[in-house]
Amino acid sequence: MQQTLTRSLILLISGVSFVAFYQYNIYQSLWLNRFDVQNGQYYRLLTVALVHGGWVHLICNMLAFFSIGTPLENFYGRNKYIVLLFVSLLCGSLASFFFNPLQTVAVGASGMIFGLFGAFAVVGKRMGGNFREAITLIAVNMAIPLLIPGIDWKAHLGGLIGGILTALVLKPARGNISHF
Repeated sequence: MQQTLTRSLILLISGVSFVAFYQYNIYQSLWLNRFDVQNGQYYRLLTVALVHGGWVHLICNMLAFFSIGTPLENFYGRNKYIVLLFVSLLCGSLASFFFNPLQTVAVGASGMIFGLFGAFAVVGKRMGGNFREAITLIAVNMAIPLLIPGIDWKAHLGGLIGGILTALVLKPARGNISHF
């Protein structure tokens, strides 16, 4: 089985999260906190995806990342997929940063993953996917914060919007043009 970027990122995120679960200083140095970003630690807008709020959070995010990221990586090719991941993560982090209370601490790759959901909603039919299933997946995941407090729905929404906009701009990899 080929080592994809998605698999490599899952290994990296899982490894860093595992270490951070047991080394609080590492966890604290990577999460997204408005005070730290305002003090010049802009890298936290990206490193937030490396730490998670526990095993369930990590496992759910990595399963979603694997299931939706792998087909999108194949569809777009590595370089365009990197753009999609970066924009989605950044949009999710910025939404969390700007629209959450000042003292909020955010962790997780959910903003980036919601960007993948958004991209799949845009190009899923071309990939052989079902648009209704994509919308249902997004709706269910957007509803979860209503049931479980402490989930950053603003990061989810920001990532979703970033992924949709990016998917509207990106073209598929050359071998995938026939899907249009």
